[in-house]
Amino acid sequence: MLELKEKTELDKFREQMATQNVVKPGSDIMRMFNVYSQEALKITMEINNKYHTPEEIVDLFSELTGRTVDKTFRLFPPFYTDCGKNIKTGKNVFINACCRFQDQGGIEIGDGSLIGHNTTIATLNHDFNPAKRQNLTPSPVKIGKNVWIGSDCTILPGVTIGDGAIVGAGSVVTKSIPQNTIAVGNPARVIKEIEVKNV
Repeated sequence: MLELKEKTELDKFREQMATQNVVKPGSDIMRMFNVYSQEALKITMEINNKYHTPEEIVDLFSELTGRTVDKTFRLFPPFYTDCGKNIKTGKNVFINACCRFQDQGGIEIGDGSLIGHNTTIATLNHDFNPAKRQNLTPSPVKIGKNVWIGSDCTILPGVTIGDGAIVGAGSVVTKSIPQNTIAVGNPARVIKEIEVKNV
C-alpha cells in the first residue's frame, strides 16, 4: 500500500496559486510571496554573479524552482525572478540572457522551447480599483512544446502559446496564440500559419 505524501507548504502555495483567487496584503499567501522572493534573490545572485558550468546551472535552477530540472535544460545568465517556485520546464528548454519571470501565478515551458533575450513573463495583475490596488490576481502562462519566443517580448498573465508557435521579437502577447502560427506586434496578432513537415 502506498503511503500518502503529506503536502508541503510549497505544494499548498502552488495549489493556492492555481485557484487564481485574489491575494490580499497581509495574507499567508502574501507572506509566502515574500519568503520565496528572498530565496530567489539569493539563488539568482549566485547564478548571475559568477561563472557556472551548464551542469551547475541545472542544479541551481532546480534549487530555485523547487523541482528537478532536466539535465538538457540550458540558461544563459543573467536571469531574474521574484519567486522561482512556480516555474516548470520541460526537456531541451533554452532561456537566453536577461529574461525576467514573475512566476507566482505559474509559468510552464514545454519541451524544446526557446526563450529569447530580455523576455518578460508576467503572471500577476493588480486590482483595477485604486482602493484595492495592492490586491494581486494570479493567472498562469503556458508555453507549449517547440515554441520560439523572440527577443524583447512581453507575455502577459493568462496567455497560452500553442505548440510550435513563433512570437516575433519585440511583441507584447496579451491573448493566447494558436499552435503552429507566427504572431507579431503590440498587441501580438497572428500573421501566418506554419506549414508543419515531417522530417
